Amino acid sequence: MERLAEWDVDTVFGMPGDGINGIMEGLRRHRDRVRFVLVHHEEAAAFMATGYAKATGRIGVCLATSGPGGIHLLNGLYDAKLDHAPVLAITGMQETSVLGTAYQQEVHLDRLFEDVAEYNMMISNPAQLPSLVDVAIRTAYARRGVAHLTIPNDVQVADAGAEPYQSLGPVRPPRTAPVYLRGSGLPRPEDLEWAAEVLNGAARPAMLVGAGALHARDEVLAVAEALGAPVVKTLPGKAVIPDDSPYTTGGIGLLGTLPSEELMEEADVLLMVGTNFPYTKYLPEPGKARVVQFEADPARAGTRIATDVPVVCDAKEGLRELLPLLTPRNGNAHLAKYQEKMVKWRGDMDTLENAERDPIAPQYAVSVLDELAAGDAILTCDSGTIATWAARHWTIRDEREFYLSGTLASMAPGLPYAIAMQHAHPGRQVIAYVGDGGFAMLMAEFLTAAQHRLPVKVIVNNNNSLGQILWEQMVLGYPEHGVRYPEPEADFSTWARACGGFGAKVGKAADLAPAISQALAHDGPALVDVDVNPNEPPMPGKVSYEQAKNFAQAFLRGQPHKAAIATTLWKDRIQRLGD
Repeated sequence: MERLAEWDVDTVFGMPGDGINGIMEGLRRHRDRVRFVLVHHEEAAAFMATGYAKATGRIGVCLATSGPGGIHLLNGLYDAKLDHAPVLAITGMQETSVLGTAYQQEVHLDRLFEDVAEYNMMISNPAQLPSLVDVAIRTAYARRGVAHLTIPNDVQVADAGAEPYQSLGPVRPPRTAPVYLRGSGLPRPEDLEWAAEVLNGAARPAMLVGAGALHARDEVLAVAEALGAPVVKTLPGKAVIPDDSPYTTGGIGLLGTLPSEELMEEADVLLMVGTNFPYTKYLPEPGKARVVQFEADPARAGTRIATDVPVVCDAKEGLRELLPLLTPRNGNAHLAKYQEKMVKWRGDMDTLENAERDPIAPQYAVSVLDELAAGDAILTCDSGTIATWAARHWTIRDEREFYLSGTLASMAPGLPYAIAMQHAHPGRQVIAYVGDGGFAMLMAEFLTAAQHRLPVKVIVNNNNSLGQILWEQMVLGYPEHGVRYPEPEADFSTWARACGGFGAKVGKAADLAPAISQALAHDGPALVDVDVNPNEPPMPGKVSYEQAKNFAQAFLRGQPHKAAIATTLWKDRIQRLGD
């Protein structure tokens, strides 16, 4: 605990257990330096550590007992691994004298964590700890991933620094204040010149920016202006530039916009910055566009698409050095074309934010939240249809931020993320926008927020179903099966009130704004459970012929809710045409 504190760790998220009593005693002794946030499920602790790391750039730390406690961490740790967040997991282990005897809860977590962890070690000697804590944290920072230390019970309760074996010499860890490790982000000058040559020769340039460019807003906008390039944003990179910027065409992929898809089809040069976007079918077809990629990790440069110029650098520093080499463009017809397309797209999205719909349109619910939330609000989001609504109807402006499980796309991190981020930013408005399925998985953590007096706000998009899977089944041509929960639907507002927080259940659009306003104004945790139309489709920006054909076939094969779905689709279409 002393060593963690010297690395400026101020918070550990976790649950006690008899496999970590020694570590808990260390936390008790150093509670003035390291705060312990007691959660209700270890998976949430790992999500909290990941959310803390994403929102602060500092290492997140989670703690779990031996056996099942450590196993529960894995989902949240894979979220950190795939989204490149620095996280340290500390787990317990049975006493060294009984290892290998199939003792109770004997799970060799160091072996279990081999795939998820960049650094993974079982402590067998107390004298190892200072140095190995250093190495674990340095590795997590340097490789932007997970480090894991598992500590047997007998080592935990041994005297600090005890050396029970003949050693090669005393361990002498550095005692100077550690710094957050980050290698030089400057690109090689020859790579920049090569990149500038390709970019200056573009007739139809495009930029694709991701989470690695979240700290480079000014530089992204300056390069976009110089190139006359529309900017597409990955969902984890939604907050790189404002959604009302004249340079952006919004998101990409299943949750993206039609202008972004058309831009990727038309671009002759693509500049990728701070992203290793995995869905290659949404990128330019091989050979149709030249590609320049600014990537911090040389192992990831050029792994998604044939790349003409891979530039290894930090996004902010690389773009800053690139800018003087670019030839500014004036009167760019290419950019103007996509600005016009975005005017139409935004108009189409506005028509779906209709307060007259019954049941409540999920697009309207997000639009109300978007209007009422603060200019520096942090929104966390679960995976599923809610990610579509947030992508298209939560507006990045001012200092707003947005976080979700990007590459893992796990259900349930929205609330744990919000709790960790509220702890890290106590003066800001933090909102978890979650589905009923994801919230139900870790809903006990609302009690965690109440018990720690964290004023997180939760908006539940309640369609009583696993909505994203429902629509994916239909797009594949299958009638829906196993995706709608039986009636009655849950009323999560009663749980919020039982925990001592604010809770409201909303079934009519007219009641939505007052309820959300009350929740945002409440001085503690608050939840608004919104009954939304379960038959509202999260349609992709561009519907392919194959998707449309399979969707129609699913109807013909006995889709049980086809009348309600058809009515919703027809209303959406009429509203778009009418406006």
